[in-house]
Amino acid sequence: MVIKNLRKSRENLELKQKDLAEKYHLHFSTISGWETGKDTIPLERLIDYANEFNLSLDYLFGVITKNQKYYPIDLDIMQLAKNLTDLRLKNKLTQKEVAKKLNTSQAAYSHYETATNLIPTAFVYGLTEIYKPFSIDSLFNRKKR
Repeated sequence: MVIKNLRKSRENLELKQKDLAEKYHLHFSTISGWETGKDTIPLERLIDYANEFNLSLDYLFGVITKNQKYYPIDLDIMQLAKNLTDLRLKNKLTQKEVAKKLNTSQAAYSHYETATNLIPTAFVYGLTEIYKPFSIDSLFNRKKR
């Protein structure tokens, strides 16, 4: 899965893959893998990046075309789980229906709504295909500046 604007945002910040690799104590090939979609950036790392450089998750995922300024995300897995549940119920879907659309099991998906596991980055993006309109930033209760 490609985070559509990860490379573009890095280049706009005039950073090289090497710069990010050093900052996050990674090999530059890891950054390259994230930018090409060979590897999936962990959600926690993507949030760190968004917070550090004041980037909207909606922008990074390509949901919107222009970055919007937000306050940093304080990742609260319990609140995220509640937001996932509320979103699903508001759209009158079952866990099984959402899981099927994400190509996972209902049991696995239920772990995201019970805060047993953090939802993977690819599934966060998948939610944009299920719920329209949908803001990834709002899923994390992120407030605009």
